[in-house]
Amino acid sequence: MGDRRKSRELALQALFALDLNKLDLNKIDSPLQMDDFLEQYGEDVNNPTRLFFQTLVYGVLENLEKIDSLLDQWAKNWKISRMPAVDRNIMRIAVFEMLNLSDIPPSVSINEAVEIGKKFGTRDSGPFINGVLDRIRAQHEPYTMM
Repeated sequence: MGDRRKSRELALQALFALDLNKLDLNKIDSPLQMDDFLEQYGEDVNNPTRLFFQTLVYGVLENLEKIDSLLDQWAKNWKISRMPAVDRNIMRIAVFEMLNLSDIPPSVSINEAVEIGKKFGTRDSGPFINGVLDRIRAQHEPYTMM
């Protein structure tokens, strides 16, 4: 497994834990807290994995309102609060990447989200995640002239 995939999976686990425990996301402000998370789960990760993990977790938390608004807008017939927590947090990571990490093509973010959804979610997670993220990508990808 590549460093970025490992970072994404760990970020999913951290965000899932925060989400389910209804922690005050504004108080998660120290990289040391995320280091504690990595240590608690026995993860021996290299520095690039750790840094990308922190970028994802803090990026999602800092942009949560905007990300959730987009998910609410583009998830047909689904409110964010009613989505499976795994799917919701996978999509939060992917939306953060698509909107903020220009070195990652949106198709890569979507593909990674779908694959992680298949691993951690239900049998319906992959198609659901793909559909929502593709609609968001279509609205935020720059149009090109042919």
